[in-house]
Amino acid sequence: MLIKRKKGWELPESAATPEALFRDRRRLMKGLAAGSILAAMPGLTACGSEAAPMKDPSASLYPAMRNLRYRVDREMTAEELATTYNNYYEFGSHKNIWRAAQSLPIRPWTVTLDGMVEKEQQIAIDDLLAMVKLEERVYRFRCVEAWAMTVPWTGFPMRRLVEIAKPLSGAKYVRMETFKDPSIAPGQKQSWYPWPYVEGLTMAEATNELTLMATGIYGQPIPAQNGAPIRLITPWKYGFKQLKSIVRFTFTDERPKGFWEEIQGREYGFWANVNPEVPHPRWSQATERLLGPDTRVPTLLYNGYADFVADMYKGMEGERLFM
Repeated sequence: MLIKRKKGWELPESAATPEALFRDRRRLMKGLAAGSILAAMPGLTACGSEAAPMKDPSASLYPAMRNLRYRVDREMTAEELATTYNNYYEFGSHKNIWRAAQSLPIRPWTVTLDGMVEKEQQIAIDDLLAMVKLEERVYRFRCVEAWAMTVPWTGFPMRRLVEIAKPLSGAKYVRMETFKDPSIAPGQKQSWYPWPYVEGLTMAEATNELTLMATGIYGQPIPAQNGAPIRLITPWKYGFKQLKSIVRFTFTDERPKGFWEEIQGREYGFWANVNPEVPHPRWSQATERLLGPDTRVPTLLYNGYADFVADMYKGMEGERLFM
């Protein structure tokens, strides 16, 4: 007899908001919010100005088809919240950095694939987009600060990027690096931070089916504050592992030391998998605050994605997997 166990991330099809209705609501909300948002931004009006973000030439690629394999049991976070409540230390240490991030030029943008690969290469972001197939996935997002959201990301599996890079058999890790330009990112003038932002994954993590290179959000190109033009999404890990605006992927046999691990390794380690039973040294991770309803709910092991990722960590009891 076949017994189907319900997974923690599933919801019945009847409970999911129809995609057409979601799109219509998003367009309506954007229209209602546009006037107030633009009016609140110095130098930015509905008619356009020098402060307006650069138009993304990939806009015609969105929205992409949603992959229904990846579902959640929560309501979608409002676009207005997910795109204005952000961590992006390159532009400031507060949450309201979305205005400052508009200074990030998203074109030209080149991604470098180097290190232990058959042949090092540089690929313009639009050429890379032409080499992959985009899809939309709805994922939970969990910050180490204990706030959480549910987001429809658009992108392509990182395993496809690995295929393009053609790493050598000895490569064990992927070291990723974000842009560095203090002339447009004031936070990078703070010399006590180890710029550029660096993070890493094992090859198994990089090629796991959940790992996504995100280039869009809410059915449109990803905005600067959310990591334009390309960022990493690993939904079972804390958010600081999911670096934004990536310019380099280096395949290596040495484990990378990430930005926050470099600053405070006791609190922020290499693995950073979500676990409600392992507290941050300064606060509990047992619950999380949902953006929007602002309610606290229980945190799930691996952020609810244990069925997809737990096998990668078997036999690793000696590692600090959850910090």
